[in-house]
Amino acid sequence: MIEEHAGVDSAQVKSQFPRGADLLRVEAIHKSFGSVAAVRGLDFTVGQHEFLSIVGRSGSGKSTLLYLLAGLEAPDGGHIYCYGKDCNGRDIVQLTENDLAVWRRRQVGLVFQAFHLIPTLSAVENVAFPLYPERISKHERRDRALACLEQVGLAHRAKHRPTQLSGGEQQRVAIARALIGQPSLILADEPTGNLDRQTGEEIIKLFQKLHADSGVAMVIITHDDKVADAAERILKMEDGRIVQ
Repeated sequence: MIEEHAGVDSAQVKSQFPRGADLLRVEAIHKSFGSVAAVRGLDFTVGQHEFLSIVGRSGSGKSTLLYLLAGLEAPDGGHIYCYGKDCNGRDIVQLTENDLAVWRRRQVGLVFQAFHLIPTLSAVENVAFPLYPERISKHERRDRALACLEQVGLAHRAKHRPTQLSGGEQQRVAIARALIGQPSLILADEPTGNLDRQTGEEIIKLFQKLHADSGVAMVIITHDDKVADAAERILKMEDGRIVQ
């Protein structure tokens, strides 16, 4: 399954953290928007320390699925059980909005195609932003944010604002922000979609390295088979269903 494509080094994806028990278990999840069924009764798991990609054409339902996994959309039915730290098999579908926000802040890192950086803040301030609700000092927030920027190779750009950064650098800041809460899971929605081919390859290599170094589980949504092939396991979606 893991192959070398478009400059992606498959050796980097071989983690010292083998897949263990389930981190998420999805059962009969479905979601419709009006008369359009976006996700149709899906059942699958995401393992602890697993690198999973979900691939499909535009409109296949993969981004809706990611939003359901993140608790950003409520399903019409089904269950999403979470395990790992402080979870113990809770069904996130049943959580209140406040509990969902706490769960995301402490256990889930989110990366989007459009970066979603705050333009008036520097790179280090953007990375530190998710820690503001936590009871930690200003210095600890900054130190942790700088450490995350170091992980993505961007500590030297800590004081720059998003408009002073390239697209690839902005995505690295977004990835550092996803790491700041020391999550068990990173969910990425088309993380190379706004980048040129070479920069996209560099970002995928970064995901592979972070996964291999830290063991954080990753789910990457993509329409690009070459990006999907960087993962350890691939689910293919069509018309709201997993077909492969």
